[in-house]
Amino acid sequence: MKQKIVISIFSMFLFIETNAQCAMCRAVLESEEGQSTAEGVNDGIMYLMTIPYLLVGGIGFMIYWQFFRSKKEKL
Repeated sequence: MKQKIVISIFSMFLFIETNAQCAMCRAVLESEEGQSTAEGVNDGIMYLMTIPYLLVGGIGFMIYWQFFRSKKEKL
């Protein structure tokens, strides 16, 4: 029980530090008039977020496909 409390408190401190940095980035990007830099940053974030999901999904599909392919060959 004590271990869960310590992990929860530790996680909260890490989140607070990360959240503060995001607020600084947002403040810098909102101060620009054209908002073109903010759109570019948002597009970059979406690109960087998509690639790992596609890779993990592709590997998961390959494992799933191999599992059922070998299962059908055994029958």
